[in-house]
Amino acid sequence: MCSRRRPRVLYVDDNRDTADSAADFLRHFGLDVTVCYDGASARAVGPDFAPDVCMFDLNMPGMDGDELLVAFQNEAPPSKRVLYVAVTATGNEAARIRTTEVGFHLHFVTPVSLHALLHVVETWGEVIQANPPSSDSR
Repeated sequence: MCSRRRPRVLYVDDNRDTADSAADFLRHFGLDVTVCYDGASARAVGPDFAPDVCMFDLNMPGMDGDELLVAFQNEAPPSKRVLYVAVTATGNEAARIRTTEVGFHLHFVTPVSLHALLHVVETWGEVIQANPPSSDSR
């Protein structure tokens, strides 16, 4: 049986309880999760952590989730495929259009089902396992 690497998740939210609860849940299922509470710290740990899935809150002080996403997209190695997920309290149509236009792949409205987050991460892990990039970015 071939062992596979579990996807790495970067969860960024200024609401510490939300971020920590989601991270604890995902870790319970064996995922490697790093939590940051603001955009600046996420940018600092992102390159070394090399996440496969980034879950960003949209409305954070300092650097919001949109700005953080653009920074990650600009700094990611070309061969690195990352799933970007907006996890936010804002679920109106304008917010959904905003997240799509900036480049988020998915938009979850809080309170989000932690099982839905787990499903997304595990599915993405299967996708990248079945279709690895041409060269390992890490």
